[in-house]
Amino acid sequence: MPSIATLALDIAAFAAMALIVFVVGRRIEATLSVRRRLRGDAPQTAMAGSTGTLLRSNTPRNPILAWVQQSTLKDPEERRGLRRDLARAGFESQAAPAIYVVVRFCLAVGLPVGFLFAQKFLDKPMTGLTLILFPLALAGLGLMAPRAFIDNRAGARRRQLENEFPDALDLMVVCVESGLGLEGALLRVGNETDRSHPRTAHEFNLVSQELRAGRTRAEALRNLAERAQVEMVKSFVALLIQTDQLGGSVALTLRTYSSEMRQHRMLKAEEKAMRLPVLLTIPLVGFILPVIFTSVLLPAVISAIRQFLPAMGGK
Repeated sequence: MPSIATLALDIAAFAAMALIVFVVGRRIEATLSVRRRLRGDAPQTAMAGSTGTLLRSNTPRNPILAWVQQSTLKDPEERRGLRRDLARAGFESQAAPAIYVVVRFCLAVGLPVGFLFAQKFLDKPMTGLTLILFPLALAGLGLMAPRAFIDNRAGARRRQLENEFPDALDLMVVCVESGLGLEGALLRVGNETDRSHPRTAHEFNLVSQELRAGRTRAEALRNLAERAQVEMVKSFVALLIQTDQLGGSVALTLRTYSSEMRQHRMLKAEEKAMRLPVLLTIPLVGFILPVIFTSVLLPAVISAIRQFLPAMGGK
């Protein structure tokens, strides 16, 4: 009982210290931010730290997270790749790469330490080789789990964009045919579909912001395709860029592509429907047919055993 009380006190002291450090760090960060704004050097800092985006700096404002990012992600290509993967998963914060590194480290260290600490309270703790291999497996799990979570979330966001994009394109066709330009149509569709299609609305709003910030239409659309990683969006971007370069009608292009996309959705639905019988054979062969064979043949097998075993024994 005293050990449990001591453990509770240690946890409470650690939580209190962590809270104090967090509050003091936030106050210091807010004070430094106000001083930078008063000196008038915030715009220069943002421009100097902007390596991959036109809108904001990629350096975390928190000095601890900035130190973590600079010390662990030294390769610029690796840093850009990690930031791109996190942005595709929906984590677009400046400190997202540093937080990702911190989470991986905490899981890789915390899971084995927590397991070894929990061994003290078990009636039969693990011993021998198991006590070594299990913490190592937990450490590997802590290193792989964040990447698996990011990939899974990015895949879910891609599927969400695939489902939402055709409807948003139909609305864009209506806006362009009503007289709006492409930039105005993107902004209007992004505002109108903010609740019903949040992923598509977010991407269209980013394109509008980049256009207002000074990027060309081709660059903003290429960034949209790079962020989305969806084939229909890439085709849409390539078609718009080609139409813009050749001087074609954007409204006619959007209407034609919208019709083709509806056909593509219908073909994809038919493909899923045709795959259904093939997928049903797996549970049919693995679970249903053995039960049917057992229920049909088991009485005959039991009757044969009762008849032939005595005869084979000479009775």
